[in-house]
Amino acid sequence: MGKFIKGMDLSTMLELERCGAAYYDGGRKADILDIMKSYDVDTIRIRVWNDPWSETGESYGAGENDVKTSLEIGKRVTAAGFGVLLNLHYSDFWADPGKQFKPKAWASYGMEELERAVYEFTLDTMRTFLENGVNLTMVQVGNELSNGLLWPEGKVPNYENIARLVNAGIRAVRKADEERLSGSIKGVAPQMAGLDKIPVMIHLDNGGNNALYREWFDHFTKLGDDFEIIGLSYYPFWHGTLQMLNDNMNDIAKRYGKDLIVAEVSMGYTMEDYKAYEKLSDSERKGYATKPSLVEKIEYPMTVQGQCDFMEDFLNRVSHIEGGKGKGFFYWEPAWIPVAGSGWATPASLKYIQDPGPCGNEWANQALFDYQGNALPALALIRDFKAED
Repeated sequence: MGKFIKGMDLSTMLELERCGAAYYDGGRKADILDIMKSYDVDTIRIRVWNDPWSETGESYGAGENDVKTSLEIGKRVTAAGFGVLLNLHYSDFWADPGKQFKPKAWASYGMEELERAVYEFTLDTMRTFLENGVNLTMVQVGNELSNGLLWPEGKVPNYENIARLVNAGIRAVRKADEERLSGSIKGVAPQMAGLDKIPVMIHLDNGGNNALYREWFDHFTKLGDDFEIIGLSYYPFWHGTLQMLNDNMNDIAKRYGKDLIVAEVSMGYTMEDYKAYEKLSDSERKGYATKPSLVEKIEYPMTVQGQCDFMEDFLNRVSHIEGGKGKGFFYWEPAWIPVAGSGWATPASLKYIQDPGPCGNEWANQALFDYQGNALPALALIRDFKAED
């Protein structure tokens, strides 16, 4: 893999635009993608859910990232000159270590049907993106797979089933890539002409937990198909110290020989409330992303300067992983500022994921823009950071 990736997850971009979010750099209003390009961001991560709508047509919210919506984002970011990391969740809504719900259409499927469904959904989605000229530079098969996927069949410790399901996704990525390289897919982005292979990422959470990564990948490397990148999530208020992340990345770089990318990272810049911006009742508000009891555990204060200092430390560590295996990062939802109408869930999606709620935006104090949409100094730090060759 080439240059150190500076990536952002902008999956809620269209929803935020619909809700009236506006962004400013140096006091001047600008398109979010123009701002990202000016700060040396090169790749945009976009999640895909199967069917983020209830049986009666109610939106699940949080960006409504079905294939159609995410394709529109993919086309726009490609036109703006970015690469795209396609992040397939294999669920109708959020998939993470605490929830890996089957899509509604797959609810009755057993293993053979699930394998076939993962393969077909992955292949169809990739073909759609490639045919529409999206510059796919990486594909993520599953999201935060620490406890597996497509529960209960693919739940840890059933690593054989996990491998079967992930392998189905990998095979589909390879098939679509073969079609791209053979010229049988028309409309492929010109930027992809020099890309020999679309790399596959397998992504776990809790980047500071070495035991988790060893157990998971020890099993998968015996049972699974080949892949190129191990993705990690690292949130300082949940996943331990930066030294723990550093140690884990160095260990798994040697142990598995894969390139490593922190697929999700963020750091708060304030603990100030944003109630006035959400325009939600208290019963509808999710509150802060990070509670004071968690903040006490992190190494940097949740201030504008603390966010910068954290990112500087983080970037220096990731870019100095042994063997040059630290290949970049994706900041998670840096543009998710608090605007009325954009939250992490809706009543319909809470029912699907069996969560009590509430539904507001719990991420605004983690963004790289303040509550009014002004670019924060951490963006300049990211722009000016140069990884050593």
